[in-house]
Amino acid sequence: MMSHETELKALMLASLDGDAVSHRALLDQLSRYLRAFYKRHLDRIGRGPEEAEDLVQEALLAIQLKRHTFDVETLLTPWVHAIARYKLIDYLRRNRALLAYLPIGDHHELAAADDQIAVESTHDIGQLLNRLPTKVRHAIESVKLEGRSVAETAVRYDMTESGVKISIHRGIKALAKLIGRETRA
Repeated sequence: MMSHETELKALMLASLDGDAVSHRALLDQLSRYLRAFYKRHLDRIGRGPEEAEDLVQEALLAIQLKRHTFDVETLLTPWVHAIARYKLIDYLRRNRALLAYLPIGDHHELAAADDQIAVESTHDIGQLLNRLPTKVRHAIESVKLEGRSVAETAVRYDMTESGVKISIHRGIKALAKLIGRETRA
């Protein structure tokens, strides 16, 4: 029987080679891991499963956008964990939650980033965002990219707070579908 790491890495490698079935299986397995990770951490600070689900979608989107940065000679799970942890830290900062609940982890979580790749990824996400309805795009850009609160975004774009949250949730799902279509193409 293959270990969890071995199985996930095999799916990632096949996904990087363009295997859509392996890519879907990888995302399905990672979403279960990420959901448990976020629920465990958010439960400690009294946050609900809806917020965990939003973080799962954000992390999967980041994994999709940054998959070209994965070093095939290293382990996959520390790379995924680092992305998940950074998304959690961003969430805690946006919501002014205490960072004391977040374990530091080990040094294997840290990975160097290529500035040019970051610029290219930003351009790619910008093109994808332009394919979303205006209100959805504004909500995602304001909260997820600019770091504004849901309340600030609601006032800024004349929306309700729950409207902003719903727009973000639906927009991230739509982005994941768009990325999936581009991966299969």
